[in-house]
Amino acid sequence: MSAFQTVKPSSLSRDAFVAAFADIYEHSPWVAEKAFDLGQDASIDQIETLHQRMSDILLSADHASQLALINAHPDLAGKAAVQGQLTEASTHEQAGAGIHQCTAEEFQRFTELNDAYKAKFKFPFIMAVKGSNRHQILAAFETRIHNSADTEFKCALAEINKIALFRLLTL
Repeated sequence: MSAFQTVKPSSLSRDAFVAAFADIYEHSPWVAEKAFDLGQDASIDQIETLHQRMSDILLSADHASQLALINAHPDLAGKAAVQGQLTEASTHEQAGAGIHQCTAEEFQRFTELNDAYKAKFKFPFIMAVKGSNRHQILAAFETRIHNSADTEFKCALAEINKIALFRLLTL
């Protein structure tokens, strides 16, 4: 088990807890709110325990809430990235994967795939990009676009939970 380095969740008030964990799930503070409301004890001072709690909250949420959370994520190498409008966490994650180094052709391919994916599934392509490079991301994009809507919805939730773990590990 890994302890948080910069925060002790069990010692926080509800407002402080929500402030600290509001963006673990992109623009979705309701996950942090529900995590706090389940009760505070020393077990949530372990990253894996809090992550499991938050993951369970997402996976047990109604479809509309899950879809809203998926839709809160930016396109990979999309307009928000190009225009510098990503959250700090998303900016670091995409930069770490080298997305900011895409050639004009790669940006064009990302745009085409983002548009085709959203047209097919009605939500953005989600991938926990930490540890990947832009070539691996494009390859995953090109493979996953052929999946069923149900498969991709479940995949998006799984990827969001991976992103959440990566974000918790930085705290």
